[in-house]
Amino acid sequence: MFKSLTARIIVTTITLLAAGIFMYATFNVRHQQSQLINSARESAELLLHTVESSIYNTMHLGNVQDVGTILSMVGQHNQLVGVRIFHPHGVIMRSSNASEVGRVVNKDDYKLYQNPKNYGIFDMPPHGEVLSMVKPIYNDPTCHTCHGSKARVIGILNINYSLSRTKAQMLEASHIFIASSVAITAFLAITILFILHNFVKKPLDRIMDKMSRVEKGDLNVRIEYRGKDEIGRLIDSFNSMVDRLDVAKLELEQLHFQQLERADRLASIGEMAAGIAHEIKNPLAGISAAVTIIRDDIPGSDPRSMILGEVLQQVQRLDKTVNDLLFFGKPSLPELSCIDINYILDSTCKFASQHRSVANVEKRLNLAPDLPTVYADGKQMQQVFLNLFLNAFQAMSGGGTLTITTGRTFRDDREYVTIDVADTGPGIPPQILEKIFTPFFTTKAQGTGLGLPICSKLIELHNGIIRVVSDDRHGTVFTIELPACSTNEIDALRRDDEAQQDTGC
Repeated sequence: MFKSLTARIIVTTITLLAAGIFMYATFNVRHQQSQLINSARESAELLLHTVESSIYNTMHLGNVQDVGTILSMVGQHNQLVGVRIFHPHGVIMRSSNASEVGRVVNKDDYKLYQNPKNYGIFDMPPHGEVLSMVKPIYNDPTCHTCHGSKARVIGILNINYSLSRTKAQMLEASHIFIASSVAITAFLAITILFILHNFVKKPLDRIMDKMSRVEKGDLNVRIEYRGKDEIGRLIDSFNSMVDRLDVAKLELEQLHFQQLERADRLASIGEMAAGIAHEIKNPLAGISAAVTIIRDDIPGSDPRSMILGEVLQQVQRLDKTVNDLLFFGKPSLPELSCIDINYILDSTCKFASQHRSVANVEKRLNLAPDLPTVYADGKQMQQVFLNLFLNAFQAMSGGGTLTITTGRTFRDDREYVTIDVADTGPGIPPQILEKIFTPFFTTKAQGTGLGLPICSKLIELHNGIIRVVSDDRHGTVFTIELPACSTNEIDALRRDDEAQQDTGC
């Protein structure tokens, strides 16, 4: 239940509301109790002053015996438990209850006399809690005739005011206030629950239901809501989002259809190109053989020998284009083994150095020692590096430096061997750099645009990565990452070799 946002809001709101009303009710009940106690104290003080005045008037008239009568009459008040006058030494001299005359006054009442505070609340069984008040009777000059002039206080007037009625009023008030607080809390809780359920939970449930339908692919759903509050703005945003998704879906479907059509056309063109390449390759071989025989029969000083040499070069270029086209259309899978990439780079660089455009190019090989072997096809890697080297030589036709650097790196918890092929040529413009791996894109007059795409495809078949960085100040750097041979791959190759030896192969 508490996984629901609305449930948490409802429970939290009602809890805070109940806590607030409870604190207010507690404060109000205590305040009312204090008011009732004060009211009882004021009533007791009024009685105390009345009794005091009556006693003074009686004593001034010399009717000392009437003091007991006054106390007895006042003591008949239904809220009074007792009225008495006791000596400063604590002995009761007059009382509404004649049986306690001559006894020692209650210790709590006597302590009130010794305390600056003239009232207190005590438990007095069987009467329960009583409000006790004391007031000294001072020895005025008119009292010297009977009491002399030595004592300053001739007695202490003490009354015990019962709080039973006050307690009953307090209890009744507390019950009423608590009942009203519970009723108000229940009413507000039900109201809040109704508001949140109808104006928050139900709209959110509708939104979640519509979102689940959108998640399943139904983009025709919309939510009707007339409110302009936060929920309304959320629903407007939802409807707007679904509208945009619907438009994007239509655009994607059209684009997908166009890509399918393009893929069909490319597949047809690829099949046609492969067929044409096969048809061209055989006649080219015959033409090459025939021109070679004719050129061999002509003396080298004959001008026709030079022309035939040019024809052979063009035939070889056409043969390379056909081979590239066939390979790109259906590349052969690599024959993987653990090879020394430094050896492949060194031998390929020596072979590429025989090219006629390498005369003014300095070659630097920074091959890292103790480099792990690479899980790759040696012949295909030689093809990749030869293409990169020849491209670098052609870019530095006026001279420059070719730097080949190897190292190692770790990526995704696996070790890789890195190969950097850097030249100091003029660099590749940004608008061309992003297209160099696109098939048939070339800036060379006699290029096919398949060299770098074939390199990219071969590296991809080896689970490697090829990147390029270029600018007009530092030249171009091709970076290749190839997975190093792991222990499992080395063990698998060893088992294959042992199996071949056992079969006599």
